[in-house]
Amino acid sequence: MQTHDLRDPMVGSRVPRRVAALVGAVACSLAVASALHLSGHVNGRSAPFDADHAGVAEALLCLVLAVGAVALWRSGPRARRIGLGTVGFTVAGFCWGLSITAQGGHWPDIAYHLAILPLLVGSLVALVRDHGPSTPAA
Repeated sequence: MQTHDLRDPMVGSRVPRRVAALVGAVACSLAVASALHLSGHVNGRSAPFDADHAGVAEALLCLVLAVGAVALWRSGPRARRIGLGTVGFTVAGFCWGLSITAQGGHWPDIAYHLAILPLLVGSLVALVRDHGPSTPAA
């Protein structure tokens, strides 16, 4: 079994790829949620919830997260910054969506937001704390 020294600059952090996989899965779930809202299969209880607005917002967040997932998976020089921006934007969007859904949505929609939001926040924290491979001490 081969082990790697985390201080080796040739060995990258696994965090970006793990976050990429997670946010890629969340992007897929957002695509499904968007399709359900836009097709009329999910409706709210009352205002301010609007299924069409929710569907469009979820489609936008899906695209933003997909861009972040691809950038993080490719691990380019700007991947971490792109990941931080896209996941941060999505966290803000989920908080806003939860505030609207809690007022006029149904419990499955609220549960979806409450289940996914901690995953997004955890991904954001992981990216903030991950600074890539350490440079070797001189």
